[in-house]
Amino acid sequence: MTEPSSSIALRDVSHSFRTAGGRNHVLRGVTLTVPSGCLYGLIGPGAAGKSVLLKLLCGLLRPDSGRIVVGGDDVTSMSEVALGDYRKKLGMLFQNNALFDHMSVADNVAFPLRRLTALSDEEIDARTRERLKAVGLPGFEGRMPGGLSGGQKKRVGVARATVTRAGIVLYDEPAAGLDPVSSQKVFDLLRSEQRQSGATVVMVSSDLDRLLTVTDRVGMMYRGELLFDGTTQEARSSTEPRVRQFVHGLTEGPL
Repeated sequence: MTEPSSSIALRDVSHSFRTAGGRNHVLRGVTLTVPSGCLYGLIGPGAAGKSVLLKLLCGLLRPDSGRIVVGGDDVTSMSEVALGDYRKKLGMLFQNNALFDHMSVADNVAFPLRRLTALSDEEIDARTRERLKAVGLPGFEGRMPGGLSGGQKKRVGVARATVTRAGIVLYDEPAAGLDPVSSQKVFDLLRSEQRQSGATVVMVSSDLDRLLTVTDRVGMMYRGELLFDGTTQEARSSTEPRVRQFVHGLTEGPL
């Protein structure tokens, strides 16, 4: 299977966890293609398999069956050493920001560059300042994470996720815990970043009202299966009862 250099393809992917009562099947035969340069929103109720899917894309988990190809790399056949090199090609924003409290904002943003590249200190400093300016935090280099607001921490996380200029970026609940105004600002920032870089982005979020203002395509997970895959407008106008109820936040329905 040949895929474009920054596309994402899952083919009949299943994954389960061993439990005291047997196996808990969290993904069941998921087949999905995210085109190159697409901002893809992954939605669905809790425990639908969204975060597990992200972990599979990162190679942090391996599927029980199926195939995953990301940016032309067959993730499912990689050794642990190869996975380490593969992850260098990804940008990732974690739900809890995962900032290092003992590091300054600049050192947090520069961390991937120092770990993964051979850039000079001058080049790293310049790119770090550029990223912080891009996310609206010029002059924040010397601040510590403990003195930042929730929205500012998210912006630092975005700067770090994009500082390596990765062609594929994964966001896990990028606006979790933020008020509606701050949440919309974060989503607008992520959309702006994606448009400028042309990266392929997969974003998991429960904030549908704002997520759907920035996505190109949407996938809805339900009980481990991909219930819907289409454009954002198709998601809004879907007549599938579960999709319609979830997308529009209706209290009456099958969910």
